[in-house]
Amino acid sequence: MNEFMMYGLSILSVVLLGYMLIKKYDIKIALFTIGLVLTIIAGFTVGPILEKSINPFIDAFTNIINQFKNYLQGAGLTILILGGYTAYMSSIGANDMTVKSLLKPIGLFKNKYVLVIVVFLVGNLLSLVVPSASNLAIILLATLFPVLKASGMSTLTAAGVIATTATIMPTPLGSDNVAIAEQIGMPVFDYVFKNHALVSIPTLIAIAIVHALWQRHCDKKAGIAGGAELNVETKASKADNFKGIKAFVYTLLPLLPILILICTTILDLGFGIKIDLSVHVVTLISFAIALIIDIIFNGKEGKQALDRSGDFFKGMGSAMDIVVLTVAAAVFVDGLTSIGLIQSLQTSMETMSNSGIILPLVMVLMTAVIVLLSGSGTSLFFAMVPLMVPLAAAAGISPLALALPMGMAGNLLRAVSPVSAVVMIVAGTTKESPMDIVKRTGVPMVFGVVFMFILTMILF
Repeated sequence: MNEFMMYGLSILSVVLLGYMLIKKYDIKIALFTIGLVLTIIAGFTVGPILEKSINPFIDAFTNIINQFKNYLQGAGLTILILGGYTAYMSSIGANDMTVKSLLKPIGLFKNKYVLVIVVFLVGNLLSLVVPSASNLAIILLATLFPVLKASGMSTLTAAGVIATTATIMPTPLGSDNVAIAEQIGMPVFDYVFKNHALVSIPTLIAIAIVHALWQRHCDKKAGIAGGAELNVETKASKADNFKGIKAFVYTLLPLLPILILICTTILDLGFGIKIDLSVHVVTLISFAIALIIDIIFNGKEGKQALDRSGDFFKGMGSAMDIVVLTVAAAVFVDGLTSIGLIQSLQTSMETMSNSGIILPLVMVLMTAVIVLLSGSGTSLFFAMVPLMVPLAAAAGISPLALALPMGMAGNLLRAVSPVSAVVMIVAGTTKESPMDIVKRTGVPMVFGVVFMFILTMILF
């Protein structure tokens, strides 16, 4: 394939993908379709895309099946099991209990701008249990928002901090972290706590401080001392009836996989006892422990507790959407690879000076544009995951220098898009305009992206 045709198809594909993201088409279908068309074209113009080729048309569909086989044996299986565990924790009320327990200390802080720092950090901690930014915002609006209002916090300040509570918390249970760890061939625990956390934790602390200063500035500029009380419905949850030891145990259950992984690391580093456990094995062990605990605490209702275990498998089904997205991304990248674009980009990176900084910067800027226009913080990241290792190798940098800033930028900038689900939910509940909320989230989140990028370049 000549270069004119190759670059023409590549640019058209990327522009079309961006357009479909902005217009909120199903990203999975977009990736599958574009990748499929590219591989068919390559099969007729470049040559067979599979070692055992039948014909270009059938090869393209066979490649999709091969990608499903690859992902369902690795990162896909982990994502499915994590989805099941999260669903089961919600079913037994453990997620509600963890949220309720972590929110209790918030009432101890009297200064409303110190409270901004605390709520932002605690909210990000809660994203370990409720990874969806939209779902976490719904929970916090129902449980925490009235508390913030009672403390004298203005409506826009409360809205701004709640809209930014799910950002870049380092967790081995996050599907984006699982996907990139699998791609770079690193245990997800090592990727998260030995690399991701080195950037994300300092960034979260810095953002929290800037958040408080910015909200104080905005309130002062607008002459706001505190907002009028709003009636926000507080929903009842299963956790309302948990007391004593049951409340304590159920608070820990959603965090059990992380606690087990931390314990195995301590045993290895502190006592030389090496226990090799993958995330999906740890999650299954945690599920078994949680099921036994739920049966014990429910006594005579043990059968009902056993019946609830079926929610684990329903949750696995719900998580299939994420697995399909990762497969679709791989198919899209295969399409670009088959027409020769990836090889061309690798060659360009090898000859370009300062590509070690330019490449991550370009990817972050591309992420920023797509996220701000589409409101989706992870779609582009998942689409680019299969590209990160070869591009980083060509640029002579660590894959971490590419994966970390791109993934974190998407998650941070989601709260800056007026069309993102989390901003729309917060705006609808607080009766404020999305643009007014974005004014409150923009400075802290953009600062976080810049701080994170600089720190990543220094460390990696």
